[in-house]
Amino acid sequence: MTGGVIRVGVAGAAGRVGQAICAGVEAAGDLVLAGRADPALDTPLASILGDCDVVVDFTRPDTALDNALACVTAGVHVVIGTTGFDPAPLAERRGPGNAFLAPNFAIGAVLMMRFAVEASRHMARAEIIELHHDAKLDAPSGTARRTAELMEGDVPIHSVRLPGLVAHQEVILGDVGQTLTIRHDSTDRTSFVPGVLLAVRHVARQDEPLVVGLERLLFPDAA
Repeated sequence: MTGGVIRVGVAGAAGRVGQAICAGVEAAGDLVLAGRADPALDTPLASILGDCDVVVDFTRPDTALDNALACVTAGVHVVIGTTGFDPAPLAERRGPGNAFLAPNFAIGAVLMMRFAVEASRHMARAEIIELHHDAKLDAPSGTARRTAELMEGDVPIHSVRLPGLVAHQEVILGDVGQTLTIRHDSTDRTSFVPGVLLAVRHVARQDEPLVVGLERLLFPDAA
């Protein structure tokens, strides 16, 4: 970090989310885009680490953990939006870098999850329907798994993968004579950018080697 400016690298920079993150970083006055890593750009992550304070990872479940471990070992903080892998090794301090992971960086999605958790305390049963684009590799989504984990009771999850979708989730709760539906829709990948930048600005200050969930930043008193 130089002069208060955070140098940010993006892993998965050629992907649709990666491109949106790069544009968001470039538009922020306190951040600078220090590197873009992606096999499609013929640029490995290792080649940009020395230029970065924080790396944002939106890659694949089979590479995200290795990427994150490489970052924290090198003293580079990492913000992870990739899901579908076990992040447990990042909870062990392996280097001076910190890791922040969120199943969903859309602030509206985090609010949806919070409302669903509260509603589950007062309604008899609930189920989740999550809908994503057909190129998404993991099912159920990390957002749906995290929502069900936080809610009261056993919450089944149903996954839909179709072209034309981006990221959508419904939590349907039922009780005697009534239902309640809580839904969030990301219609564009730019919806993830504000949450990612919030995490980029926070990750160096966190006390734990791994923090999971954007709700930890939006609602710190409830964590």
